[in-house]
Amino acid sequence: MGVHTLPDLRYVTSRLTALTVAVLALAACSAPSTTPSAPGGDTLVVATAGEPDALNPVLNYGVDGGSLIFDGLVSRDESNRLVPALARDLPTLSADGKTVTAKLRDGVLFHDGSPLSAQDVVFTYQSVLDPKVDSTLRSDLDMLVSVTAPDPATVVFRLKYPYAPFLQRLTLGIVPAKVLAGQDINKAAFNRQPVGTGPYEVKSWTPGDRLVLSANQKYWAGRPANKGVVVAFVADDNVRAQRARAGEFDVAELAPKLAAGFDGQAGYRVQKVPTADYRGVTLPMGNPVTGDVAVRRALSAAVDRAALVTGVLGGAGEPAFGPVPPSSPFAEPSIAGKAGAAPDAAAALLDAAGWKPGPDGIRARDGRPAAFALMYPATDSLRKELALAVTADARKVGIKVTPEGLTWDAITPRMGNDALVMGYGTPYDPDFVSYKLFGSAFAGQGFFNPGSYRSPTVDQALQEGRDHADPTRRQAAYSAFQKQIAADVPWVFLTYLQHTYVVSATVTGVAARVEPHEHDVANSLWWNIHTWTKKP
Repeated sequence: MGVHTLPDLRYVTSRLTALTVAVLALAACSAPSTTPSAPGGDTLVVATAGEPDALNPVLNYGVDGGSLIFDGLVSRDESNRLVPALARDLPTLSADGKTVTAKLRDGVLFHDGSPLSAQDVVFTYQSVLDPKVDSTLRSDLDMLVSVTAPDPATVVFRLKYPYAPFLQRLTLGIVPAKVLAGQDINKAAFNRQPVGTGPYEVKSWTPGDRLVLSANQKYWAGRPANKGVVVAFVADDNVRAQRARAGEFDVAELAPKLAAGFDGQAGYRVQKVPTADYRGVTLPMGNPVTGDVAVRRALSAAVDRAALVTGVLGGAGEPAFGPVPPSSPFAEPSIAGKAGAAPDAAAALLDAAGWKPGPDGIRARDGRPAAFALMYPATDSLRKELALAVTADARKVGIKVTPEGLTWDAITPRMGNDALVMGYGTPYDPDFVSYKLFGSAFAGQGFFNPGSYRSPTVDQALQEGRDHADPTRRQAAYSAFQKQIAADVPWVFLTYLQHTYVVSATVTGVAARVEPHEHDVANSLWWNIHTWTKKP
């Protein structure tokens, strides 16, 4: 998503907890700490830009796993392959592909000491399907007819049709039924003080500052190798880099250019992680300029993606031409265009559509200038640089783009009419993001299809990719989808990123895996932080 919504130290002594909290509170309110290493001994401190709205999987927290607080029936290993988690083995599929059965692992306890049962799994998935619950995951599960618990250790999912990636949906964290039953889940205290089965328990959450987690000493997969984790929320890229340089964090997520400043610096290493995370410009269909397909195609031709990768990303990425990453087996190679700018082709498209250059070089048609605003979140230095680069490339072909750095509160109500530098992407099944991002049924629904793009061809292709389990039919469906998106250009896709982190040399056990767009508390470099250790 464009916004990251957008990861207790119970067994740490009260003195150590107080020290951790005090140091971070001081750092948040004053000049950066000069402490040479992050506080807390073998308590790890990580820093990220994004902060969740809630810590409840039913309300979209950590739905693809790696959430630190919860476990799903399955999880992903270092290669993103599915492995059993709360299920003792990978769930089994019936011959017709419409019944999925999971057997639960024995002896799993929630953080409050209560045992996990199949009814907790049933409650979790039924809550997502409950129309009274504000879960954006409901449409992800519209193939699900029922979920039942024939006995305390067995869960049975029945589907309307064979849905090929259903097992991947079972990474959703499981919540305890007895804690949430009968409550308004949208407003439950659980959303800020959750109870899960994961490697860490929530000690405290100070909005806009930090989340303090303690190791779950009774974790079913083994006691974590460290005492806990403090997640520092620092929205501004430059402030986060400054505090990292002051030694406040063991690991910090930074934009590529800022991370590059730590290359070769003693005591740090820069970790570049491959992703399916793309950045692009949304082009609203209701805007009289960006709603013209000729303008959209011209913009796509005018952008110098190779220069973006080199200049803005410092080489930490690759050109993007569509929403399915090149690493995916579903990627359609024919949609790739020129990585460099093609201004002559862009000018020809605009000329043919009647957009003629004016005295100031800005094109116009029927008295309307080829001009529009391009929004980006003001604290995101990478998106700012991308916005400025797109502005410069567009100006070369006679399109006036006005970049505007805003808060998300200011951006959100304007997304239906004004362009936005946005991010999405998943290394998992292409149904997971694209179905909601480009499907007509989601037009104008917040961050899902904010530009209200509608295409019967795309709708049909996305539905076929979802409805059929046959790999050949799915391949054909997603090929048709990508070709139509390339023709209609509802987004100008810019780059796929490498996520860049600055890691203290004292930290061991870091294991990178291909990451999705989501990179705040969940699914970041710290997906396996419960196995990390820190040298004194």
